[in-house]
Amino acid sequence: MSEDLIRASQGTPWSEWQKSAHLARAPWITPGQLCPPGRRLVLVAPHPDDEILMAGGLLSQFRGREQDLVLISATDGEGSHPGSDQWSERRLRHQRPLESQHALQQLDLNLRELDWRRLNLKDGALPRDEPFLVNHLSQLLQPGDLLMCPWRHDGHCDHEAVGRACAQAAQARGADLAEVPIWAWHWAAIDDARVPWQRARRLQLDDSSLARKRQAIATHTSQLEADAGRAPVLSAQFLECLLQPFELLFL
Repeated sequence: MSEDLIRASQGTPWSEWQKSAHLARAPWITPGQLCPPGRRLVLVAPHPDDEILMAGGLLSQFRGREQDLVLISATDGEGSHPGSDQWSERRLRHQRPLESQHALQQLDLNLRELDWRRLNLKDGALPRDEPFLVNHLSQLLQPGDLLMCPWRHDGHCDHEAVGRACAQAAQARGADLAEVPIWAWHWAAIDDARVPWQRARRLQLDDSSLARKRQAIATHTSQLEADAGRAPVLSAQFLECLLQPFELLFL
């Protein structure tokens, strides 16, 4: 599903998700249980902002333990506004990584101590780069790492390619995999059988973590502003689902 198609559809609001028995039954887990000190988190973001949408609350817990965190940005997000006069690919290729930098600073992470790898792959074409991603991750991962990525059926071609590559690499290297729905919050129904509810966990966020995640999302101005009559990539309704006091994971 392209970002234009996602924006064109109405989506499932949080008021509907509140009625989901599946979501209500998902067990709670704390950041300390998921990724205690000494356990390395390797997070793969297809586009700038995905790391925050997926795990901004969790990432805020890594202040002072940046040595346990590896962040991989697959693309520079230059394809988010096709045909736009205001947001050309060239401008986005510069702007969106800066937005990510500012977002991570809002989480109070020390970027000088963070292993942040920018792969500069083509936005919208990650399916063709899956073998490269698998190879890169297979060389990086260690047994016992927690590898986090978008859910491999999230509804965006880049998200799904990253999810498939991560699943393959995690299995090969003995790492644990955490898949995160992002666009599924938009297109899925509250009782959607395509969602692996039996694997769902709610990662508990305290007020401080949620506030930092909100501040980090706010730095992604290119994704939050309307453009020549087109709705923002990240709508208020969509963000409400991602700014609850938990982050949903499939383990």
